[in-house]
Amino acid sequence: MEHDITYYAKKRHTTKAYDPNRRIPDETVDKLKELLRFSPSSTNIQPWHFVIASTQEGKERVAKATEKYPFNRPSILNASHVVVFASRLAVDEDYLQHVLEQEDKDGRFDTDRETHKPAMHGGRSLFVNLHKQDFKDVQHWMDKQVYLNLGQFLLGAAALGVDATPMEGIEIPVLDAEFGLREKGYSALFVVPLGYHDPEQDYNASLPKSRLPYSDILTEV
Repeated sequence: MEHDITYYAKKRHTTKAYDPNRRIPDETVDKLKELLRFSPSSTNIQPWHFVIASTQEGKERVAKATEKYPFNRPSILNASHVVVFASRLAVDEDYLQHVLEQEDKDGRFDTDRETHKPAMHGGRSLFVNLHKQDFKDVQHWMDKQVYLNLGQFLLGAAALGVDATPMEGIEIPVLDAEFGLREKGYSALFVVPLGYHDPEQDYNASLPKSRLPYSDILTEV
């Protein structure tokens, strides 16, 4: 039976306990990777990097970052997979050219390369420089793109029948050191355990959704 997209928005929940004996099928993992790759971002800047831990050893490495947040450790270790979301630390001309050349390779400028390619580069550079020089929030701007990715990812995972837990309760320096993220030009923001919830331990699964009413959140003009 097919469901409207709002079904998954209402059905998904932040999972509080995972069944350690259930694994996400490889074909579903491939689709989850596609969700990460094909997220929208401002000017298509794509300022992200991901670490996916699927082995017990890999999950133990992620769990090193929970010493100050021990309540998050079981979910990381019992989940089928865990994704570390990281954001770029800088955006320079080399990276802008890297994105531009990938767009060219993927056929974005085939109709009029001489016009569209420099226009795309100019527009993207305009926004990057605004955030660097005027707003002075380029790191925050890039972080926001990674959170945009997270929003799509959570809804997509739910549509694939996969439970998830967005988790900011981690020690960023520990993750960065464990996976050499800063040497690669990134820093972790949060992790997302993925898998299938334990129906006996996941108390959040049976609780009703609670959201503010439209009268509080929506103005129609």
